[in-house]
Amino acid sequence: MPTTTPATTAPNSAKAPTVGSVVEGYDIPVVNERAVRVAAGILFLAGAISITLAVIQHSAAPLRPFGVFFMLDMLVRVTVGDRWSPTLALGRLIVRRQQPNWVGAPQKEFAWWLGYGLALLSCAGMGLLGAPLEATLVLCGLCLTMLFLEAAFGICVGCALQRVLTTTPPQYCPGDSCRVSE
Repeated sequence: MPTTTPATTAPNSAKAPTVGSVVEGYDIPVVNERAVRVAAGILFLAGAISITLAVIQHSAAPLRPFGVFFMLDMLVRVTVGDRWSPTLALGRLIVRRQQPNWVGAPQKEFAWWLGYGLALLSCAGMGLLGAPLEATLVLCGLCLTMLFLEAAFGICVGCALQRVLTTTPPQYCPGDSCRVSE
């Protein structure tokens, strides 16, 4: 894995990928893990505040704005492109003076689809389905746990699930965790 490469897009790229960037020295599109972890931390902080207020107020009302924002942020990442995600844009701004830590975009995309699915289920539960507060808190707690693991430890649960659930092995994992240790 290249250790120091400029964050330049390959000049002969026919089409830029939706998720990630084409960076010289990498076989697949990649994203900056540092920015991803900052974005996860931002979402974790907002979610922790929302879930705390929901528990104190015994109401899902504080979770609704966060749930919708989280869901839309994940949807923007995987459909329009990670460059347009508000939390990732802020993450990139915060780490702009740090050396990028490039990781494979396909496994992050899988993780973000998982995040979108959980957020969609949570939002549907809070609204349309009228699920009890406890069920909503469990779903939101699951999302917060995954955000915390990503932000604090660099553990991408969605990336690990992608390894198990798909036939495409992940490449360029954080901390080189994709490699099989013998």
